[in-house]
Amino acid sequence: MRSEADRISRKTFKEIGEFAEKIEGFEPYAYIIRKTDQGKCIFLKDNACTIYPARPLVCRFYPFELNLEGTKHVFAHSTECPAIGKGPRVKKEYFKRLFEMAKAQMNEDAQARRRSAKIAVRKGRSRQTKQ
Repeated sequence: MRSEADRISRKTFKEIGEFAEKIEGFEPYAYIIRKTDQGKCIFLKDNACTIYPARPLVCRFYPFELNLEGTKHVFAHSTECPAIGKGPRVKKEYFKRLFEMAKAQMNEDAQARRRSAKIAVRKGRSRQTKQ
């Protein structure tokens, strides 16, 4: 999401294009984190996340993912995670918290898009009055 990319940019002092690529068709996601030649996240060093407090929602969810099936959101788990089934069973409250985080992040992104659109409209009006 755009707000996540902005947050990571502020934390790392890097431009978004240095660590992420713009993607289309995966709304609400607008970017994908770049990978190393070995296919690992560029922020993963010695098996630890170097941006842990600012990590994107998709990383906070891992090994779970939130999918839209029709009009319902459904949690699934990643088959690539070797720890699935080896830890304590995750309770429904955990998924509720994750879902609330997702909703809050999507709302934050929607508000940021509306602010950007308003600014663009104002700039357009300003240019028209100067001509």
